[in-house]
Amino acid sequence: MRDVTDQEMRPSLRVGVVGAGRVGSVLGAALREAGHSVVATSAVSDASLDRAAEMLPGVPVVEVDEVVRRSDLVLVTVPDDQIASVVEGFAAMGLLDQPRMVAHAAGSLGLAPLAPVLERGGLGFALHPAMTFSGEPKDVERLVGTIFAVTATDESLAVAQSIVMDLGGEPVVLPEADRVTYHAALAHASNHAVTLVAQAQQVLRGLGIDDPGRVLRPIMEATVDNALQRGDRALTGPVARGDVGTVAAHLAALRDETVDVPAAYRAMARATAERAIARRTVPAELVGELLDLLGEDVRPE
Repeated sequence: MRDVTDQEMRPSLRVGVVGAGRVGSVLGAALREAGHSVVATSAVSDASLDRAAEMLPGVPVVEVDEVVRRSDLVLVTVPDDQIASVVEGFAAMGLLDQPRMVAHAAGSLGLAPLAPVLERGGLGFALHPAMTFSGEPKDVERLVGTIFAVTATDESLAVAQSIVMDLGGEPVVLPEADRVTYHAALAHASNHAVTLVAQAQQVLRGLGIDDPGRVLRPIMEATVDNALQRGDRALTGPVARGDVGTVAAHLAALRDETVDVPAAYRAMARATAERAIARRTVPAELVGELLDLLGEDVRPE
């Protein structure tokens, strides 16, 4: 006789996705793969409608109130600033009079936007995957092993952790008070890295290099890998060496780029200098000259 798996023994939830954006469509698809039933989604823009058709084929696209009515678990994956008003709308329409499970995936928000759910005896929790999303099928695979920052009540924590594991992720409990700082760290690493890479691609294209990604990929992949393993000890380059002449030449060469490029280079060079000086990799006799060049008035202790 075939053994019954743990997944088959778990009750299947009826899942509704309010907002078939990049995150919601992927989370819905992952829960579907885990054996849950995605019963409805909402989508307004053409992009969301297309994404729902690709990621959640066969799932009916209905009005928001109908998504909630059909669901045991409602994923509210609208833009962060809209989550609270959407949940308040659920309450105003009486959709929370029957206790439900409602979750959002905003990194900086905790349980506050879900207050109407909790006040009516429902379960609410915040599940934020430390992952960037394209809204494509490959994102479902990327969830495997991804850390999810979970903020939940005592009553809902076990359920929230179970859902994260169904998604293929690893739940880590994060206090409400820490969510903004946590999210700032992730945004700083991920979003700003995209800007820096795009700026570097722009500069290389200006030199006639048609495929700047081919130039940048090996060095960027090695840089990220080394930085994740070694932190500041992985730092190399002219700032870390105190090579003031090279840094000055860089600033001059970038002067004619769009204004964001030299501004970002200077800001990151200043931040890099502070960390390199703290590690004493910049020769002491060059510290003042380097900081003066970068317009930074901090000095090592």
